[in-house]
Amino acid sequence: MSVTSRYRETWEGFWREAPEETGAVFWDADPAVTAAPHLAFFEPRLVDPGLPLIDLGCGNGTQTRFLADRFPHVIGADLAAAALDHARRADPAGQATYRLLDAAEKGAAEVLHAELGDANVYMRGVLHQCEPDDRQPLVDGIAALLGDRGRAFLVELSEAARPVLAGLAQSPGGPPAKLASVFRHGIAPGEVADEAVPVYLAAAGLTVLASGELPLTTTEYAPDGTRIELPSTWILAGRAV
Repeated sequence: MSVTSRYRETWEGFWREAPEETGAVFWDADPAVTAAPHLAFFEPRLVDPGLPLIDLGCGNGTQTRFLADRFPHVIGADLAAAALDHARRADPAGQATYRLLDAAEKGAAEVLHAELGDANVYMRGVLHQCEPDDRQPLVDGIAALLGDRGRAFLVELSEAARPVLAGLAQSPGGPPAKLASVFRHGIAPGEVADEAVPVYLAAAGLTVLASGELPLTTTEYAPDGTRIELPSTWILAGRAV
């Protein structure tokens, strides 16, 4: 069984068991504190906002639906069919379209690019959850989706998130319930060094055009009642202009 197959089955199991309610998943925060702040950095830097926008690793589609209110053609893409089932049920009006896609699978992104043409990509918190052997193929797939005119906006946990997560995992009462569910399915944030992401991008022929820091807001709360926010880095990437 390939690395990607194990990864896909893990996510299928997670999403099959995930509750339908909004905010029931650890990272499924309201777009007002997730995609909306990202959009302020992303949208003004797009070469062509009219290109299709792919929400890569869309999960249950919370951010996808928000983006579909702001862009003409939004595709929620995920490698787990169970995640897309959630997304479609939550979007009965069909604001967005949804596609089963493993962008780390060789050729899959090229097939979608042949259908859509150049696209912009939004991806939040996916790379650090990938198996190490899938990270470069995933970024290569993103490069294929972008083509010449597309831009990618990537948000990934920074190294500073590790001690925060470790503290939550090792707290006396155990990790918060939503985080415990993630761990129970064998999903754990990977050890992606901050300097590794630009290296993956460069190897895929992409250039870092802008970057910064923003917290990755979750739906879970610490014992003192404060919302858990994880340090993260955003990167805008594309072909050099």
